[in-house]
This record gives sequence, structure tokens and C-alpha cells, in this order.
Amino acid sequence: MNPGKDFAPLTPNTMRALNDKLHKLKVAALEIDRLVREFVAQNNTVQIKHVIQTLSQEFALSQHPHSRKGGLIGLAACSIALGKDSGLYLKELIEPVLTCFNDADSRLRYYACEALYNIVKVARGAVLPHFNVLFDGLSKLAADPDPNVKSGSELLDRLLKDIVTESNKFDLVGFIPLLRERIYSNNQYARQFIISWILVLESVPDINLLDYLPEILDGLFQILGDNGKEIRKMCEVVLGEFLKEIKKNPSSVKFAEMANILVIHCQTTDDLIQLTAMCWMREFIQLAGRVMLPYSSGILTAVLPCLAYDDRKKSIKEVANVCNQSLMKLVTPEDDEPDEPKPVVQKQAGPNPDDSLAKQEGTASGGPDGSCDSSFSSGLSVFTPASTERAPVTLHLDGIVQVLSCHLSNMAIGMMTRIAVLKWLYHLYIKTPRKMFRHTDSLFPTLLQTLSDESDEVILKDLEVLAEIASSPAGQMDDPGPLDGPDLRVSHSELQVPTPGRAGLLKTPGTKGLECSPSTPTMNSYFYKFMINLLKRFSSERKLLEVRGGFIIRQLCLLLNAENIFHSMADILLREEDLKFASTMVHTLNTILLTSTELFQLRNQLKDLKTPESQNLFCCLYRSWCHNPVTTVSLCFLTQNYRHAYDLIQKFGDLEVTVDFLTEVDKLVQLIECPIFTYLRLQLLDVKNNPYLIKALYGLLMLLPQSSAFQLLSHRLQCVPNPELLQTGDSAKAAPTSQKADSPSIDYAELLQHFERVQKKHLEVRHQRSGRGDHLDRRVVL
Repeated sequence: MNPGKDFAPLTPNTMRALNDKLHKLKVAALEIDRLVREFVAQNNTVQIKHVIQTLSQEFALSQHPHSRKGGLIGLAACSIALGKDSGLYLKELIEPVLTCFNDADSRLRYYACEALYNIVKVARGAVLPHFNVLFDGLSKLAADPDPNVKSGSELLDRLLKDIVTESNKFDLVGFIPLLRERIYSNNQYARQFIISWILVLESVPDINLLDYLPEILDGLFQILGDNGKEIRKMCEVVLGEFLKEIKKNPSSVKFAEMANILVIHCQTTDDLIQLTAMCWMREFIQLAGRVMLPYSSGILTAVLPCLAYDDRKKSIKEVANVCNQSLMKLVTPEDDEPDEPKPVVQKQAGPNPDDSLAKQEGTASGGPDGSCDSSFSSGLSVFTPASTERAPVTLHLDGIVQVLSCHLSNMAIGMMTRIAVLKWLYHLYIKTPRKMFRHTDSLFPTLLQTLSDESDEVILKDLEVLAEIASSPAGQMDDPGPLDGPDLRVSHSELQVPTPGRAGLLKTPGTKGLECSPSTPTMNSYFYKFMINLLKRFSSERKLLEVRGGFIIRQLCLLLNAENIFHSMADILLREEDLKFASTMVHTLNTILLTSTELFQLRNQLKDLKTPESQNLFCCLYRSWCHNPVTTVSLCFLTQNYRHAYDLIQKFGDLEVTVDFLTEVDKLVQLIECPIFTYLRLQLLDVKNNPYLIKALYGLLMLLPQSSAFQLLSHRLQCVPNPELLQTGDSAKAAPTSQKADSPSIDYAELLQHFERVQKKHLEVRHQRSGRGDHLDRRVVL
């Protein structure tokens, strides 16, 4: 303070008193009060401003601590003296006091709180235009280390809250930017201060904080992760109140602007934050409906991993499951492309507007690694349930499929997540097949890889998806193009549908239009591709074939047409270059055909061979079954081609008899004793009409060494009545026959020649391996 300066109307005694350490401050305050009241009575605003300016510049903002204390007390005295007129001078009164909030001396910060309390108490609602600066100052004092200062700031805070609650002139629009900035404070006291104010504002009927919830929602979730239990509880209450308001007034909620915020916090490691965000997501999906579809990829990124949680996070898992199911229900057939005269799989030859939009969606909500970007496109409009009908949401699958594929290929993710992904893919193929078939080529390898999953349930769901791909009409293509790249053993031209004319198996003229291919009106161009790739997988992963091969094929027979599956696999195996694998695969298929309850109808169809279709199927299977001599005989037994079975067994003498070969014969003998061949055993009673059946069984008996299988078959043949009737002389030739399968429409001589050619190939391959020292077959030393 400059001692030579004139401070009138303040007297020198008042000036000295204001600089007193303590005792004379009250006297100075009373003198200032009296002086200001006189000026108010005289309406002398010039002098009032001069007094306030002197107290502010010369005292409150002084370098001397005692002067600053006197200035604060003097400004408070001015405000009290001004009464209702203090609102005219609030800026001049408040600014120097707020400056003292940053003073290094805690006692001065306390006096500043006290002075501002008196100023606000007198001015009441008049301070609302200055609310932001008051809030800013109080937010800093809320974290003050001095308990007295904190206590003083709390008193001022309560007073300010009362004023805001009573007033209907609060400037919420101007306050939101400051609240958005302060809400990210890491100090627990500052966070508590922020939460308390949000609670107050939310409770005021005239203040609609819900409109500005997108501005502060992320900060609230940040505070929810505070280490203090009290702060977390307060934040829970605030979020709970907001959620109640959202449920009451969904039409006014900006769901789209908050969707990505929830996606981010649904992926946090904090259980409380994740559960709360997931509950919000559940409500958003159920209340906003299709408004949430553009954010599906991000939502799935957040929700799918939660489905694999254990009982420690059971609540999160349950809510995530509801979110997943609710989101899935939003996808309807209306989201698919309209019907076209020729539905084709679109080639990615040029840019597509829908594709670019889908890429934007994938960038905004789900990346290639399954992660979510924290920013959404600012151009997204906010839909309400009412406006949704006027502005329908378009479903773009690029981002969704990308997320699903990423999660499915990640074997570290839990089983339930992979099952949920496969359910999603199945659902999308059912509801939006035309759009989904754009992505089939990229999904196909991942779906095939999933067949190696450890879980039977995952494999079953995977097969359901593959079956839907293979049978959907949307998968029909005029030109399927390359089936699976250059690594296929067979070219595209070799995979053309075989016809009876080309196969040369049926001699009946009436079968001209009969196809020998798996392609039927219920199958599409992906069916054959699926069969090829499935057999490739079995070939490269023999353990998969051994452990899960039967299960996979049986399930496919339930999901698709069993005849088509066996027909197509037999046709593909006919071209298989790996003869060892072809033999193993044929044995597997034959075992399934003869023993699985799922194939009861197909066995009955083959058993009688009454129709050209069944005869054609037999011929197709036979040509591939020739890779395994014993399975070929069993197929003849199944189809009641007993004479041909006897002819085949006669050829066994020219084959290389190995331990594996005899093991196959042993298994066939065991199979004859099973219920599947009950009809065959009963036909042994009719010796006269089934001589070749008995001779074929005796032929098997002669092949076997003295083993348990030999004894079993020998005992069975001993039960045949009247063995003398086994003679097949002229009388036997003249006798009527009941062998239904000896159809004149089948060229059995050609089939037998084909069997010999195939076995010759197998023998050559074995000899080549033996020459290389690759002893894959164990010889029988006689």
C-alpha cells in the first residue's frame, strides 16, 4: 500500500485498521459498513465503486498477507452494506476474493471462503450469472489439504446449491462445458464435489440434465472406478437416477451419441464399471431398438467376450447375454437386399456405396483385431423410436462379420463366446442371406478351421452354419469361380456334376435325365465346395478324422440330405490322389453308413435298390468304395448284391493280404452279427434262393486265419440248414431267385473291372512306398 496516496473516502484510521493483524479488523469492517450505507442512501455509485476498487487493488490483491486479510473482510462488509444492491457490483466483489482462493496461506484461503460466503448470502440469485467462476473456484477448494478451508468451502457450497435449487434462471448450457472439463479430475474430493452437484442439478425439476448426458457420461464412468467406496456409491446413485429418467423419457434420449461410450466401458477390467455399462447397454438396445444397429460391431466386440465369464462374473455374463439376444432380435429379413431375378454373389470389382458405409461403421465401432475405436462419426444423426419409422436404419454387415470372424478365429476366447458367434452367423444367414453371401468366401476358411475345435457343441453350431451356407438358395451362382484356390487337388473342370451318361453305370434308357451329383434344388454351389474342403481337412488332419470324423459326418447327414453327402463325397474320393487316405475315408464312411441311426432311411433305400436313383447311388458309392476291398464287399451285402460280393471275394486271392486287410475282414464278420444285418442272417434260412450269400460268407471264412472271428463265422454257417443244397448246378440255375439287387440296369461286369483297376493302383502305390523304405503295410508271413 502506498502511504502517500489518497484513499478517500476511506479514512487513515480505517486504512490502518485494515492492516491490523486481528484486533482492529472488526472496527474497520464496521466503519466500511457505515460509509457504504451512506453512499447507498445517497445513490452515490461512484464512491461505492471507488471503495470496492480500493479494497480490491490496495488490500485484497496486495503482496502483504495482513493487507489481503483486511481487504477480504472489507469486501464482505461492503457486500453486507449494499444489501440487495450488491448484485450491481458482484463482478468487482467476487473476482479479488476468488483470486485469494489460490493463496499459499491456508488462513487467507479460509478468509476468502468466509468473505465469498457473505457476498453470496446477500446477493442470492444475483450470483447465478457468475456461477461458472464460483463453481470453478469451489471445485479447487474441495480438494484443499487444510481441513478448515475444506469446511469453509463446504458451507459456501451448500449455500450455492440452495440458491441454484430455488432459482429457475440457472444457465445449464453455459455450465456444461465447465462440468465436462472438471468431471475428469483424478482427485477424490474434486470428484465427490462434482458428483454432489450433478445430483443437485438432476433433482431440480426445471433443469433437464438428460439432454446433456452424452457430454458427461464418460466422465461419470471414470469416477465410478474411483478407489473410494463412498464416491463409487454416489456415482452409482447418479447413474441410477439417469437410467430411471431414460426409461421414463426414451423419446428424448440421444442414444446414438452415447452408444460408443458404453461400448468402451463395457470392455473395462473394473467389474462395477463393466456391469453398470452393460446394464445401460441392455436398456439402450431394448429402448432404442434399431437405432443401435449401426453400432452392432462395437457392441458385439464388448459383449461377446463376457459370455465366456465364469461364476465370479456371473452378473456381467447374464446381462451380456441379454444384450446379445436383444441385439440379435433387431436383425430382420427386411434388412436383407430385395429379391433379384438372378441372385448372385457380388464380386468386389469396384467401389460400392454400401461397402464404404460399412467400412466407416467398422472403423468407428470395431477394428480388425476386435477392438473398438473410441470415436464415432460426428455426422451420425440421433434417432428416436418415433423417427425410426420415418428414417429406417440400414444394416451394414461388414463391421459385424469382421468382429464375428475375429472372435471365432481366436482360440483363446471361451467356448460360450465361440458358440454365440456361430449363432450370430447362423442368424445372419437366415435373416439376411443375400448380404451374408458377400462374406462367405472370407468366412469359409475360418468356419472350416473351427471344425477342429475341442468342444462338440462348437462343432455342432459350426456345422449348422456350414449347412445353411451349403443349402441356402442365396448361394446359387451362375459361375461359382475357383472353388478354393490353386491348392485343390482337383481342378474346377473336374468338379463338374457327373451324369449317368458320363459315368456309364446305368444301362436303362429311361435314366437319361438322372443326375449322379449332390446338386439338387435344396443345395447350392457352395455344397460341393464344402464337401471338397471338408475332405481336404480330413486328409491334412488325420486326428480330426479319427476323433471327430464320424461325429461331423453324422451331424451333416441330419442337417443336410444324407444321400447328397455320401454321393458327393464318393464322387470326390473317386478323384483322390492320396490312395491311403481314400481307403481310410471310405472305411469311415462305410462304418457310418452301416451303423449310424441317422442313416436308417438311406440304408433302406440302398437295401432294396428299387429305384433308378438308388441304383445310381449304389454305383457311385461302389466306384469309390473300391479303394477298400472289404468295405466294397460290405456295401454289396448291404445292397443284397450277393453274387457280386462272391465275385469280389474270389478276386481277393489276387490281392496283397496284410494284417490290416485281415483286420478289416474281422470287423466285417463282427458287423454281420450286428442288428443292421439281421435281414442277411435271416436270408441264410433260404438256402435255395441265396446260394451266393452263403458262398460269399464261406469265402470270408476261408480268408480268415484261425481266430475268434473265424470261430464266430464258422458257428454262424453251421446253423445254415441243409448244406447239401449249396450246390449251384443246373437245378440251382433254373431255380427262381429272390436277390432283389441283381438288377439288369447295373453293369456288374464293368463294376468288377473298376474294382480290379483300383486295387492295381493301390498295389502299385504300396510297392513304390516299399521301394522307398516306407513300410506302411505290415505283410502277413504265411
